[in-house]
Amino acid sequence: MDPLDDIFAAMRVRSALYARLELSAPWGLDFAAGRMARFGLVVRGSAVLRLDGTGPPVALAAGDCFVMLRGSRYVLSDAPGSATRPCSETVRDHVGGIVTLGGGGVAATVITGWFEFDALAATPLVELIPALLLARLDDDRRRLLQATLQMLAVETGTPGLGSGTVISRLADILFVHAVRSHAQAVATDDAGDANWLSALADRRIGTALRRMHHELARAWTVDELAAAAGLSRSAFALRFKQKVGEPPLEYLTRWRMFRAACLMRAGDAPLAGIAAQVGYDSEPAFNKAFKRITGRPPGAWRREAPRM
Repeated sequence: MDPLDDIFAAMRVRSALYARLELSAPWGLDFAAGRMARFGLVVRGSAVLRLDGTGPPVALAAGDCFVMLRGSRYVLSDAPGSATRPCSETVRDHVGGIVTLGGGGVAATVITGWFEFDALAATPLVELIPALLLARLDDDRRRLLQATLQMLAVETGTPGLGSGTVISRLADILFVHAVRSHAQAVATDDAGDANWLSALADRRIGTALRRMHHELARAWTVDELAAAAGLSRSAFALRFKQKVGEPPLEYLTRWRMFRAACLMRAGDAPLAGIAAQVGYDSEPAFNKAFKRITGRPPGAWRREAPRM
């Protein structure tokens, strides 16, 4: 299984909000930090994004899409020095509709969305990807994301039969395209920051990651993973930690515990069976690893966790 498929197969959307911003310079909106993930798509014109409100400006053009799963504060404006208004005051009464803002100058249109993911299912993406994902989209993908976001707004505003499944699939489309576009960009950017997506794009480390996800229960050793990557043991261990941020077997253990948590919450399978599915012949060894990663033994975690 591809690691991204692994994540998106487990993700669930709890709720979603949406607004279309019709803007004219000068304009500025300050989006406060919160629990929900953030999504934006520049449909026409241009904008400047500053993460945390004070970071270096990121120039956005028509077709650019940004994603922030950690709910970070950010400022969106026509230019770095433009005055801003709180998004909560400006957009609050227009969720699901159109917001008009600005001084009558150069026009821009931005579709913005807020998504609340199931906390467990979103954990790998939140922990492993950069705070800001920026995707440069061609016309076809831009139209696809715009239509998808509009359908998400309808489904979450007026739920019907099967809305939970529809919402989950629409969110998959949004984030798969955004994450894939970002991953393609970092694959060709040797100077980019090291992160999980750049690790996936790395020919050698990406191969080892895919092997781990494909055979999660296998009793992997660093030597075997290094051989799969075509590197010596020491070179592989160093490169893996540089790219992913932790040693390969620690990464494998965390991923196994994530998969085990999803399995525990999805049904009533015995813990011994779940332990075997993620590579543990011994239930005590699995219990110890699970508690080390999550802070609670699996039995207690299962009793307290909400069902999927």
